[in-house]
Amino acid sequence: MRRPWPLRVLRAIAFAAVAVWSAFPIALVVLSSFKPSRDVFVFPPVWLFSPTFENYSALWRRWPDFFANLGNSLIVAVGATLLAVLASAMAAYVHSRKRTRTLAAAAFFMIFIRLIPPIVVTLPLFPLVNALRLNDTHFILIVLYATFFVSMGTLILKSFVDQIPRELDEAAMVDGAGVWAVFRRVILPLSAQGMVAVAVFVVVFAWNEFLFAFIFATTKAKTAPLVLSEMTGAVDGVEWGVLFAATTVQLLPILAFVVLAQKYLIAGLTAGATKG
Repeated sequence: MRRPWPLRVLRAIAFAAVAVWSAFPIALVVLSSFKPSRDVFVFPPVWLFSPTFENYSALWRRWPDFFANLGNSLIVAVGATLLAVLASAMAAYVHSRKRTRTLAAAAFFMIFIRLIPPIVVTLPLFPLVNALRLNDTHFILIVLYATFFVSMGTLILKSFVDQIPRELDEAAMVDGAGVWAVFRRVILPLSAQGMVAVAVFVVVFAWNEFLFAFIFATTKAKTAPLVLSEMTGAVDGVEWGVLFAATTVQLLPILAFVVLAQKYLIAGLTAGATKG
């Protein structure tokens, strides 16, 4: 049934308001990165100005490590995403195809563990990580980020696996496929959309995460958010134009990734919503 036009207009206005509310801070940061330093915080704001790349040039000269740290962020984000998606897919397959009290308790535990603030588990982990000599390595950040998102990834992917007919599993087993072959040749291809949705969540978290990186990384595995923090605490004062330039450089790749994968993200959020 077609909605009345006043309702459609109100809905359009609501969507526009949310879009403006969400996009305005991002646009403000990006525009400020092209402003001369004297115009960044003037009031009223200067909307018409001659753009300059001086802030990006200063970023390259004064904070050359920032771009190397972006590489660290990329390594950690890709590694955490691959590990989290694979672990979540395997766990989702088991939770979807098996029904036991142990698995039901594990599902409850996955929901419960998401409610615990990261700082609660981070501080007790530090002595263990230090004893294992994993401090300041990409490996420890990859494992921590992946572990943090396996619970949510499992729940998302389980909704996709639940919609895959069990008859496909049985047909593959009749043809001689084992459990691993069924998982690899049937489950993974048919739940690819859900895996992309999980990947979006993990990439965004790993790319922007600060707490774990601050505690467990110092030099070799230091990520871009740590450099942004150093910029805000510079002894000679905050160079806001340079900070906004660095923020823009860090923001644009992840923003482009999310925009390209948004349909899969929506599918992941609504998975199982229409299942009978």
